[in-house]
Amino acid sequence: MPAPGSPGGRPRPRRNLQTLPKAHLHLHFTGSMRHSTLVELAAKHDVPLPDALVEDWPPHLSAADEKGWFRFQRLYDIARSVLRTPEDVRRLVMEAALDDAADGGRWLELQVDPSGYGGLFGGITAFTELVLDAVDEAARAAGIGMAVVIAANRTRHPLDARTLARLAAQYAGRGVVAFGLSNDERRGRTEEFERAFAIARRAGLRSVPHGGELLGPESVRRVLDHLGADRIGHGVRSVEDPALLEEVVRRGIALEVCPTSNVSLGVYSDLTSVPVPTLLEAGATVALGADDPLLFGSRLAGQYATVRAAHDLSDADLARLARMSVDASCAPDSLKRELAREIDDWLAAPVTDPE
Repeated sequence: MPAPGSPGGRPRPRRNLQTLPKAHLHLHFTGSMRHSTLVELAAKHDVPLPDALVEDWPPHLSAADEKGWFRFQRLYDIARSVLRTPEDVRRLVMEAALDDAADGGRWLELQVDPSGYGGLFGGITAFTELVLDAVDEAARAAGIGMAVVIAANRTRHPLDARTLARLAAQYAGRGVVAFGLSNDERRGRTEEFERAFAIARRAGLRSVPHGGELLGPESVRRVLDHLGADRIGHGVRSVEDPALLEEVVRRGIALEVCPTSNVSLGVYSDLTSVPVPTLLEAGATVALGADDPLLFGSRLAGQYATVRAAHDLSDADLARLARMSVDASCAPDSLKRELAREIDDWLAAPVTDPE
């Protein structure tokens, strides 16, 4: 039987996905940490790590119920606790930039919730300035573009989100490009965060809340109606409502799809069930992201590799995904044009270094 998509059974040429230029729009600050760095910093600061973060890494996770999500959050909080000094923060940001650059990332938007670190680093403003300084340093060293997304935690009071929105607005145009809302969609009422997002929008920041992951299409509808989403973190469950998906496409709302985390958290049973082809066929803008590589074990190029393998995508399909990631990003227009040319060059070049 001929191999899928290859006339006469000849294997389809496979270009190296680590050399495909791309933008990374869904990467959480703590979750970007290298596993080796977690282990080293835990030893340095005498933080005990559970087996799930050492011998059993990456951990088996499922957020299909409250118990599974609690376990995920517990591991995330332990990982956060190993960052104790400004040098630790700078190391994390530098390594995130270098890892993305090695995966073909040319623009990275790192999402951070300063409220999780403010108490240890002199307040949320001081911590934000530390991160922005680290981002500037890492971007130069790695040779990529970088920016920060400040995200509120929907499990905290909406007033905290307004404080973070004002903080984000303070640094709009100075390294912060967007405002988000993360954590368990099953908690908190989306409409209660509307005022926070209005503050961010008035400052010219993009609206990039999570939605449509642990909850279905109704979660996507709420972030569209109440938070004015420009992009949606995950958003994959919009496929369950054809009329909603049509609206997402019509409005040009980009979906930050994170295949390996969707499977790890039990949103889908396996990678072949993650509906990337359905989204693409509907005309949706899809930007692949790694979410939390520390807990899910796969970085940026790995997301492209998994959808290639799961859905037999061609190099042209993958180049299209890379273009979408660039177009949906907050990168400067000059960089977007440069990356568009480089993606075309990647696709036009002969396969001399196959994956």
